[in-house]
Amino acid sequence: MGVLTAAAAAAKSALTIAGISKLTFIPAMLAAMAYFNYDLLDPENRPFNQKYLREEYDFVVVGGGSAGSVLANRLSEIEGWNVLLLEAGGHETDISDVPLLSLYLHKSKLDWKYRTQPQDSACQAMKDKRCSWTKGKVLGGSSVLNTMLYIRGNKRDFDQWESFGNPGWGYEDVLPYFKKSEDQRNPYLAKDTRHHGVGGYLTVQDAPYNTPIGAAFLQAGEEMGYDIIDVNGAQQTGYAWYQFTMRRGTRCSTAKAFLRPVRLRQNLHISLFSHVTKVLIDKEDKRAYGVQFIKDQQKQIVYAKREVILAAGAIASPQILMLSGVGPAQHLTEVGIDVMYDSPGVGRNLQDHIAVGGLVFQIDYPISLIMNRLVNINSALRYAISEDGPLTSSIGLEVVAFINTKYANSSDDWPDMEFMMTSASIPSDGGTQVKKAHGITDEFYDEVFGHITNKDVFGIFPMMLRPKSRGFIKLRSKNPLDYPIMYHNYLTHPDDVGVLREGVKAAVAVGETKAMKRLGARFNSKPVPNCKHLPLYTDEYWDCMIRQYTMTIYHLSCTAKMGPASDPMAVVDPQLQVYGIKGLRVIDASIMPTITNGNINAPVIMIAEKGSDLIKETWIPKRKKRSSRSNACSRLEEVLLNRNSSCSTKR
Repeated sequence: MGVLTAAAAAAKSALTIAGISKLTFIPAMLAAMAYFNYDLLDPENRPFNQKYLREEYDFVVVGGGSAGSVLANRLSEIEGWNVLLLEAGGHETDISDVPLLSLYLHKSKLDWKYRTQPQDSACQAMKDKRCSWTKGKVLGGSSVLNTMLYIRGNKRDFDQWESFGNPGWGYEDVLPYFKKSEDQRNPYLAKDTRHHGVGGYLTVQDAPYNTPIGAAFLQAGEEMGYDIIDVNGAQQTGYAWYQFTMRRGTRCSTAKAFLRPVRLRQNLHISLFSHVTKVLIDKEDKRAYGVQFIKDQQKQIVYAKREVILAAGAIASPQILMLSGVGPAQHLTEVGIDVMYDSPGVGRNLQDHIAVGGLVFQIDYPISLIMNRLVNINSALRYAISEDGPLTSSIGLEVVAFINTKYANSSDDWPDMEFMMTSASIPSDGGTQVKKAHGITDEFYDEVFGHITNKDVFGIFPMMLRPKSRGFIKLRSKNPLDYPIMYHNYLTHPDDVGVLREGVKAAVAVGETKAMKRLGARFNSKPVPNCKHLPLYTDEYWDCMIRQYTMTIYHLSCTAKMGPASDPMAVVDPQLQVYGIKGLRVIDASIMPTITNGNINAPVIMIAEKGSDLIKETWIPKRKKRSSRSNACSRLEEVLLNRNSSCSTKR
């Protein structure tokens, strides 16, 4: 189907460019009719946007992103349950399917386009000193805009969650939920049935296209004493090829994975362009009974018979909670919102992974990804017909490394630094979309990267894994359409500065290995503005440099954290039920107590898989277990029914 879609799109474009003569009009019309009729019956087609909604559903899921898509699928498995999924955006596009073009979706109509408050601690090279927080405003959420990296994190992350007072969230508890979703297409990885699953909704595969730079990265890792690993296997420390949520060379978003296969379920309604403004809560009973939302410029209300589930992400979920009267009481009173429940942790504890942009290395050979060299009719046809080629590259991401800085205990296999290693970098697109997506000023770009624009380069983005700095979100006003006020607080904890500095040094050292020197690797040593007064490559210089091009990896999380009732900052309990309000859960990245050791899309999907089962355990009556002897006798009675056999069981 991917080939058909791409070929049809290419054909439509060609006809548009070339024009259609009178002689070709009729066969072209017949071909178009055949294509669009097939499209209606296509099992991988987009879900329907439900025009007429019921007054009441069993479950109302707010947010059709990475978590919400999973929840809608799993809850609607129960035939007697009616499920409504509300999503503020629309459908993903043909462009969003193309892995190489993911950065072109940033600041598009598929993006909420959030920006943080200006702060001196980081993002000094960005316009207005404000970080850009890209979040998906589309069915499939940020899984439509991300770079499709499938990384589960470290087993110690989840064991730590459990140690905080969250039973059922240890690594052995959550591993089955990772495997449940997964359809691992690499047969060598799939053989490890302890860690991988096959046959799930979510396709996970290796990149169809790699450059020689990727192999050189792995050789450099071995040269530095690291193992080559399965990044989702038994060991995390080491170098590995990335694993991607891709299917046949195109993006496999959660909408494509979890919603398209069940689009014909009669008990699942999906309402797009539906901006939820408030959860309706009974003031006396403290129970959520519905939601208020805006669709077609009209306020609408829908009721929930059993539960409302917030899966709107780490910004919108705490925002909706506060708009509904659940949050820090003093803050809610300040903006004029009636307090339903004083929950001081809502919007607090914000964590994110940040990396240092700008670590670019020139090479001597024409083997990197340069947009104006590789994006052409040949690569488009290769993408459409054979489902590989440079268009299937996820913006050049090929190899990932998890390493230890001097601040980590190397014997723990709990690394504190991730290298995102790319066969392209900031200047590889001619100084256009990457610069725009990251919000870099023209002056900074021209001074640091202008001389290597469209040159052959590779990049290493050192990403700090366990930040100690904590940001927060609060309401700008009680108007639900006003974006919240967001403070990132990056690098406000001194330990974070040290870890990121050491990560930068280690990344520069990779460029000095024999493996990379064979490619002619040389670090772009142009001093960054605002740091020229410091001696180059000293700790003081690096400490200054990391505050300039501070790059969010868009892993916003932990703003409605899970914890025991004894934790005053916990927003949800280990069953993900909101403290103080019945019939309301949060199931998305917000509930993480601490951020996981790696890219977070896979853990968010796992949280939704487990959350779905927690809901089912609440509402599906438990059957009494019979003894194994009784079960065996029952089966024997069925087999021997015609022989008048009987079997008795002692009680």
